[in-house]
Amino acid sequence: MTDTTPVDETAPAAPASTEDRGSNRSQRPVSEAFKSFITSQWGERADLGVEPGEAVPYTAERRAKLSARFPGARLVVPAGPLKTRSNDTDYRFRPHSAFAHLTGLGTDQEPDAVLVLHPVADGEGDPDGSGNGTHHHAVLYVRPLAARDTEEFYADSRYGEFWVGARPSLDDVTTLTGVEARHVDELRDALTKDVGADGVRVLIVTGADETVETLVEAIREEAGIEAGAEDEQLVEATSEIRLVKDALELEHLREAVARTIEGFEQVVPVLPKAVAHRRGERVIETTFDGHARLEGNTVGYETIAAAGEHATTLHWITNDGVVRSGELVLLDAGVEVDSLYTADVTRTLPVDGEFTDVQRRIYTAVLDAADAAFAVAKPGTKFRDIHAAAMEVIAARLEEWGLLPEGVTAEVSLSPEGQQHRRWMVHGTSHHLGLDVHDCAQARRELYLDGVLEPGMVFTIEPGLYFKADDLAVPEEYRGIGVRIEDDVLVTRDGNENLSAALPRRPEDVEAWMARLRG
Repeated sequence: MTDTTPVDETAPAAPASTEDRGSNRSQRPVSEAFKSFITSQWGERADLGVEPGEAVPYTAERRAKLSARFPGARLVVPAGPLKTRSNDTDYRFRPHSAFAHLTGLGTDQEPDAVLVLHPVADGEGDPDGSGNGTHHHAVLYVRPLAARDTEEFYADSRYGEFWVGARPSLDDVTTLTGVEARHVDELRDALTKDVGADGVRVLIVTGADETVETLVEAIREEAGIEAGAEDEQLVEATSEIRLVKDALELEHLREAVARTIEGFEQVVPVLPKAVAHRRGERVIETTFDGHARLEGNTVGYETIAAAGEHATTLHWITNDGVVRSGELVLLDAGVEVDSLYTADVTRTLPVDGEFTDVQRRIYTAVLDAADAAFAVAKPGTKFRDIHAAAMEVIAARLEEWGLLPEGVTAEVSLSPEGQQHRRWMVHGTSHHLGLDVHDCAQARRELYLDGVLEPGMVFTIEPGLYFKADDLAVPEEYRGIGVRIEDDVLVTRDGNENLSAALPRRPEDVEAWMARLRG
């Protein structure tokens, strides 16, 4: 990478603090002659051609839902800052999911931006999707494009145009999002306005930007007010309004699933290469991840490419193992598209293209559990009932195979006092899916785990069985085998739709699919 900190080449050497020594290698000039020359003789910037984003009408409706829950309060939703990867290099930026949902900004747009919903008189705020006034006026506080006669232009490696490209202007941001944009330097004054014990309350989505949280806390302290539990309620609300997806969200999720299926299709032909490589799991991982970066934004989470016994480790992301002929490989992966919506799909594949009898037996049990979960995933069912349906099959199959402890039936194991079958599947069967791979996680229990399914909800169904290589409670032929089958599911008016159904699930279909892809 290029140097990031200016150093006066003509100045004598001086002791530097350890904090400043990260710039030891830099040799950029800081002379007045250099500054004068680099800030002059520039033509007009090219028009970025910004047009209103497709999300504008949808984000207006999302903000209206949030507004309705907190009339009279100022709501602060930070995008989050850039995060240091090492020394003076940053990770690629990803905004906080609540910010992305309410603004429509995805990819690596607008670090340090803050969405604020300012309270106004009832009905006089921004219009919702139906044209009715809300309780708030939204403003986006952003760091806009700097002029070319500023030091930021050429010397700021985090934000400068020379380093990271031209930022949008305030007008560009307003056009793109449909939200009034103002300079982030105005944020403090805007948050302070009318705050007091008898005035405006300020609530913030915590966990997104520590600097903005500190600012809000200072404003509250100056006004002599306490936050109470309202910040937590705002965090809950930003999760809960995502439980039912709108039409645009469903479009983006379908795109993410389609790109993910393509990624799985690219993995199958490279399995022989994976067998031949000393770190064959990395061959699988990089094949999928490269596709995700080319056809989407990136992966929605770290890819799990777990071969053999590694498939019994639920979140195996080291992916440095060998891939052996005759074994299974568990691929749990999802493409995140530019809007930041992600798929989350798992298939367990025979490395050689055909299941052994034992592998097929375990795989079929997991598939049957998944099918049982699909059967109850419909409006009116409780979310927790999806897991219960899958567990009935898992427990029954383990009893049939004689793996439950002596005297323990499937019925006993399924009781709250039992749960012996969970030794081989300690995770849940489903989680909501959307901007986060584990979406809506801050929603209240009564709306999530104990919630009732509604059309528009999207979640996974992903039962599994995992028999570790040193598990003495199972026959030797089962040891070292891990199987998970995961699909992305949309609740419809009269049932559900398997969004990832184009990826084969039945063992015979998996074998035929792999044979076709291998030629």
